[in-house]
Amino acid sequence: MDGTIVDAFTPIVRAMQQTLHDFSLPELSDLEIRRHTGKGDCSMKKLFGEHQEAATQRFIQLHDEDYLTGLKPLLGAEALLKDMQQQAVAVAIVTSKGQHRAENQLQHLGWTSLIHTIVGKLEGRASKPDPESLLLAASAMQVNIKHTVMIGDGIADMQAAVRAQSYGVGMTASFSAQELQEAGAQQTFATLPEVHTWLKT
Repeated sequence: MDGTIVDAFTPIVRAMQQTLHDFSLPELSDLEIRRHTGKGDCSMKKLFGEHQEAATQRFIQLHDEDYLTGLKPLLGAEALLKDMQQQAVAVAIVTSKGQHRAENQLQHLGWTSLIHTIVGKLEGRASKPDPESLLLAASAMQVNIKHTVMIGDGIADMQAAVRAQSYGVGMTASFSAQELQEAGAQQTFATLPEVHTWLKT
């Protein structure tokens, strides 16, 4: 979701920078925070060191204060979703973002009707790079996971795709094509319109 079809990093970066400051931890740039997000939950939590539990709660509190502000569709996202609907291709969102947060953000964008299934973070549900969320999405869409394409911008996305046996397509916003390929991406693109063109052909 984040970095693939929407730019939802504004509240993530704001909350992370404030949390690091509150716990006297080293500052990180916007790009560094994006990259940690793309490596999965464990990478984010490691930043908090011995303060992991308290800092995680502080981060969530700050993030949830205003997580719809600054939410922007990425170029070509809506056109891709509408085209997939028109072609009767089921689309699922598989995200490490909390389930209700993902649902609220997609509703805020008016995209709920364009998406078959949303699989977000819930208590007891493994996050990427574990393949569980991808397998849940494929099951909900009633498709063979081997017949799916996983489009993502993070290392954890591509690792999850490999483990689930989905076809990994990486977007080079926060990670290089080489980094994504080493994580398992079979194709890489710079923009969503390029992904859309590739899907159509």
